[in-house]
Amino acid sequence: MAKVLSVICLAVCAMVAGCQSNVKSAGGAEDMSSFGDSADSVNDLSDASFYPTDELVQKGKVQFKERNFGKSYALFKKAVEVYPKDPQAWLGYAASADHLGRFDNADLAYAKLEKMIPNRPEFLNNRGYSYLLRGDLPRARRYFVKAYEIDPSNETTANNLELMRNSASLAERG
Repeated sequence: MAKVLSVICLAVCAMVAGCQSNVKSAGGAEDMSSFGDSADSVNDLSDASFYPTDELVQKGKVQFKERNFGKSYALFKKAVEVYPKDPQAWLGYAASADHLGRFDNADLAYAKLEKMIPNRPEFLNNRGYSYLLRGDLPRARRYFVKAYEIDPSNETTANNLELMRNSASLAERG
C-alpha cells in the first residue's frame, strides 16, 4: 500500500511539474505560483505593518521631546516612507537628523519641505536651527528673520533669535 501511495505521489508531482514548465512568463516558470499568478503575489506579508493615521509622527514627537534622537529619527524615517506628503513627518525627520549630525539627510528633508511649506514659520525655524547647529550663523539668521517677519509673535522664533544672539556673542574656540 505504501508503495502505491509513493507511486501516486510521484505521478502527481510529475504532472504538476509538467504543468508548471509549460507556462511561459517574463521570468520563467520559477516566477509562478501553483495558482498561475506570480510568486510575488503569494509572498508572506506578515511583516507588513498598518499604521493609524498619525501614530508614527506622534511617537516620533514623544521620542524627540525626550531627546531620544536616534529613536525619533527611526520613527520619522518610517513616517516619511508611509506618509511621503506629510510635512509634520518631514519636519520631525529633518530635526532628528540635525540633532544626530546627519545634515545630509536633513538637507534632503528640507528640500522636500521647501516645496511643501516654504513660507511656514515651522519650516523656517527648523531650517535656521539646522544652520545654527552647523555654526553657519548668517544663514541661520536669514531663516529666523523670515520666520519673524511672517509671525512676529511666534515664541519659537523669538527663542531661536535669542539663542543665535547668544551664540554670536560667545568666543569662538578652536
